[in-house]
Amino acid sequence: MSDLTRFLDEAKELLPAAVAIRRRIHRKPELGLHLPETTQAVLDGLSGLDVEIARGPSTSGLMVSLSGTKPGSQTGRTILLRGDMDALPMPEETGLDFASEIPGRMHACGHDSHTAMLVQAVHLLHCHRDELAGTVKFMFQPGEEGHAGARRMIEDGLLDADPKPDAAFALHIFPNFKAGAIAGRAGPLLASVDTWTIKVKGQGGHASMPHLAVDPVPVACEIGLALHAMVTRRTNVFDPVVLTLGKISGGTASNIIPEVVDMLGTLRTTSEAARETAQQGIRRVATNIAAAHSCAAEVKINRGYPVTVNHRDFAGFARDVATDLLGADNYIDMPAPFMGAEDFSYVLQRMPGCMMFLGVMPQGHDGHGHVASCHSNHMILNEDAMAAGIAMHAAVAHRFLEQGMPGEG
Repeated sequence: MSDLTRFLDEAKELLPAAVAIRRRIHRKPELGLHLPETTQAVLDGLSGLDVEIARGPSTSGLMVSLSGTKPGSQTGRTILLRGDMDALPMPEETGLDFASEIPGRMHACGHDSHTAMLVQAVHLLHCHRDELAGTVKFMFQPGEEGHAGARRMIEDGLLDADPKPDAAFALHIFPNFKAGAIAGRAGPLLASVDTWTIKVKGQGGHASMPHLAVDPVPVACEIGLALHAMVTRRTNVFDPVVLTLGKISGGTASNIIPEVVDMLGTLRTTSEAARETAQQGIRRVATNIAAAHSCAAEVKINRGYPVTVNHRDFAGFARDVATDLLGADNYIDMPAPFMGAEDFSYVLQRMPGCMMFLGVMPQGHDGHGHVASCHSNHMILNEDAMAAGIAMHAAVAHRFLEQGMPGEG
């Protein structure tokens, strides 16, 4: 039996406290970069622990530092564990007795559980300070849902403060994997995400006389179809690109040819090369199709989160920790990335590390029926699985401080 299994036993004892924090946060979901009630829940959860807490000017995020007391710990390694805290602007329809009390807000991506698990990971590792040959930093981060909270905390200098982390680790819950399992892979785990807009300009006129106008509506429709064709014919299927036209709008009445049509969509890739090629393609297709029909197209691309890339050696290290902690049958080797995006990618651009998924499939499901996924207004999770998440955080930190990872040096 692995020496790490004790962390799982101890995490199960901490589970009621994790559930309580998670439900407190779930009832009062907050959006964006400033989360006063969520941050206070974290501070209350850490009360009485011998930790240092740092804050930056641009968010309500916290960087909590736990120093080991093992001889040599002052010159030992440092690892960063991260949990995001913000909710989504959407209604909740779960029927839970601790459902959101704020209309139009919901913790539909599990950040409430991420925060609760990380608070209890602080407690668990605090109990083993005499075994920690270094420092553990806990990054409680707001603004993951489109606000780049990780980047803001980096810009505030919270990641570079001494002792600077040597590696980073994060967990994200996933209701579609069996409860208590860990899933991961080396290399790209999640996609980049960019938002693009195209404004197609023509000349307005009467619907009965299109020859006296320049109708941008069919031109916009043609651009939309051509963009999707571009993805299938101009990009490598083994370097995936997902392009979505999410909104197209124009016009005011049935008998008016509008002057302008606006298009809005997203672009997702798992490599910077594919990202650049696809961005160039959007501009080329839109402008040339518009010109062919005597219209003009204004293309704007807002670069969002970069690709989340797991360091190969650290991903292997974390996989070994997961199998030692939970058993080989509770580790899922992901064959391909997901096309969602994460701002933990900014952290992984600065240091080796990885993100993994924690299965939280609700009770009563076997994986073959429908399970509401993240960002669903019906998403629920198996709270018992949080014990595995707490233990995984602690086990990764403990072993990294003790042994480092293969290839280090």
